[in-house]
Amino acid sequence: MSITKKLARAELVDMVPYQSARRLFSSAEASGEEKLWLNANEAPGTGEYQLSCNNINRYPDFQPDNLLNAYRDYCGLERSQILATRGADEGIELIIRSFCRAYQDSILICPPTYGMYAISAENHGASIVKVPLVSTAQGMQLNLNALANQVGKVKVAFLCSPGNPTGNLLPKEQIIAAIELFKDSAIVVIDEAYIEYTGEFSSEQTSTSLLKEYDNVVILRTLSKAFALAGLRCGFTLASSDIITLLSKVIAPYPISAPVAEIASLALSTDLDKMTLRVKNCNKIKASLSAWLNKQDWCNEVFASDANFILFRCSSLSEKTRIFNLLVSNNILIRDQSTQMQLENCLRISIGSIQEITQLKEVLLGNLRP
Repeated sequence: MSITKKLARAELVDMVPYQSARRLFSSAEASGEEKLWLNANEAPGTGEYQLSCNNINRYPDFQPDNLLNAYRDYCGLERSQILATRGADEGIELIIRSFCRAYQDSILICPPTYGMYAISAENHGASIVKVPLVSTAQGMQLNLNALANQVGKVKVAFLCSPGNPTGNLLPKEQIIAAIELFKDSAIVVIDEAYIEYTGEFSSEQTSTSLLKEYDNVVILRTLSKAFALAGLRCGFTLASSDIITLLSKVIAPYPISAPVAEIASLALSTDLDKMTLRVKNCNKIKASLSAWLNKQDWCNEVFASDANFILFRCSSLSEKTRIFNLLVSNNILIRDQSTQMQLENCLRISIGSIQEITQLKEVLLGNLRP
């Protein structure tokens, strides 16, 4: 037995890591033929930013002023309620590490949902309670009766809204009901990674106003989606100043590099119009693709989406496999979500540029005729 296996925590030896888009298909594989990356919910296009390297030899500030001030102005909260992190994923880890004792406490998730909640819990030794979403005419929603049965049994509850991979925004009244259920026993985390795509983004969609009313609420945000800065790895955790102070004790001493802070603050202060236009174009392409998918014989269901992707269900396992493999063979990468609870035969397409979606349609039309 190797020294690694001998000394490692036993549950980590056989644990399967989160299969991110880049683990499934690395960018190095694109060195041959060019690929269409429609599997990671990234925004299309490239940014144009100039960097100053004057202080690259110095450690960055713990929470850079330019970045926190820019996000304060964007989200309308106080600086004391904001923690900048390496993507929203670091926020997930910090919350679990701060509130869950290893091998004693549990988190709650509502599958189908984002996989990193469970992976982060496993890494920390927290157990996982699953309360599946329920399918309704308005999209996937919370099972409030089942959530009520878990009060007092979990320390953190993760709600993804808009959901990934489901796509739809949870009703605000359901979110409030869940917060009320756990207000004396658990932290309720609302993951708003895709919140900018919810139609005319406003206070009606986001849950930030709930931070004034409830001290057990945490909101996760990111610049990876609507701001088209996935490669930057910059996210934000929004909460009460008490929670932010606690998380600040756990986070690494220099979580945000100076170049990341510089680019992110520029995007937040000077490129908001570009972001708004990007979202508007994405939603227009998304609506067109959704209508097109609904007309295809091999598509049984198109899920409602308030995000920058579309989830759809194929008519059979063989059709799902055929579509996925056909696109991969044509260097078009989408995401297979069929192993998730309630998502049998489901595939997810990230909304790329109009040219990329047109190319995807052409490949499918040219090869899936009866």
